Amino acid sequence: MRRQMRPVTILIADDDADDRMLLQDAFIENQLANELKFVNDGEELLAYLRREGPYAAAGASPSPGIILLDLNMPRLDGREALRIIKSDAHFHRIPVVVLTTSRAEEDILNTYELGVSSFITKPVTFVGLIKIVRVLSTYWTEIVALPQVGVAHP
Repeated sequence: MRRQMRPVTILIADDDADDRMLLQDAFIENQLANELKFVNDGEELLAYLRREGPYAAAGASPSPGIILLDLNMPRLDGREALRIIKSDAHFHRIPVVVLTTSRAEEDILNTYELGVSSFITKPVTFVGLIKIVRVLSTYWTEIVALPQVGVAHP
């Protein structure tokens, strides 16, 4: 029996504006109503989660049900951001899916050791991205039970 689809905020950390646009278009193409929030790098990702800076205003940073994380970003890359998220008692339960161009076995192994939920290599076509978004959405919003993540702040 399928679960009722529930709204889940998806936080996407990716420094490439074209990739962010394509992801947004793939969600639209799949007619998914998930709220999408975007950050440009690991530092912005952590600021969002901690509700700091531009994310401090009420409602500016709804708690994500899932994080889509690129690995190769400036300032603070996805590997280090993942390490920090998974070692933080307030955020470690948030599922993180790596969505990156990397195919390196070292990246796959290291991110799973850090606690990533899934590792997906970005497809080379938009049709491939649409399929990935459809599967991700079905899995994370209809099939699995996600913990209610109320972000508590120190």
